[in-house]
Amino acid sequence: MGLLLLVIILNANFDHAVGYVSGEEYYGAKASINVWAPRVLSQYEFSLSQLWVISGSFGDDLNTIEAGWQVSPELYGDNYPRFFTYWTSDAYQATGCYNLLCSGFVQTNSKIAIGAAISPTSSYNGGQFDISLLIWKHGNWWLEFGSGVLVGYWPSFLFSRLRDHASMVQFGGEVVNSRASGYHTGTQMGSGHFAGEGFGKASYFRNLQVVDWDNSLVPLSNLKVLADHPNCYDIQGGINNVWGNYFYYGGPGRNVRCP
Repeated sequence: MGLLLLVIILNANFDHAVGYVSGEEYYGAKASINVWAPRVLSQYEFSLSQLWVISGSFGDDLNTIEAGWQVSPELYGDNYPRFFTYWTSDAYQATGCYNLLCSGFVQTNSKIAIGAAISPTSSYNGGQFDISLLIWKHGNWWLEFGSGVLVGYWPSFLFSRLRDHASMVQFGGEVVNSRASGYHTGTQMGSGHFAGEGFGKASYFRNLQVVDWDNSLVPLSNLKVLADHPNCYDIQGGINNVWGNYFYYGGPGRNVRCP
């Protein structure tokens, strides 16, 4: 486990269930993520599923680019899953923001509304709906939504460690665990169901790929999966001919095994 991921996992305010690769030079990442409307119990908590493109350590030089969907009552005033972007160049201290709340991300397509609610969403034991996201380095760091729709870019000059390439790519879910009641939060990750329930019930990431030095999308050769509190939210990885690299993840938060 890299130092960066270790520090993320040990942060008591956040729970993660993630797949990740590290140890090479990465020039982007792509995945399809199915969209749910997880229950978020507090205005000060959120539940998200996203891609992270990362370089640096968890000191002042941590650089990340992030995109996915999130439910955040504090940010949006409701409990709908919304398409979002994020970036930081100093470990979330003074730089960066969600969406277009500060200068940084440059939107080039007015047809895609950053921060907009996503509909339809997946339903338990019913229809599944996913979105495809691609982040890749071509001068700047570009974001593509769906099939070939360019949303915009993060200028390379925003970053120090991400100016040329990333050293880690991470996929998965994150929940704020405020423990406001003294117990683990009951805010759900993904569908609110554990990975073992599988398709139609658990959340998934599929067709996980990274962008190599030749600007080609390649499958992951060394995907690792990790959940910091697996009794609350867990993850199970796999590979097949249809979905390539994939994993199921998520959970209900507080339960009899997650006090």
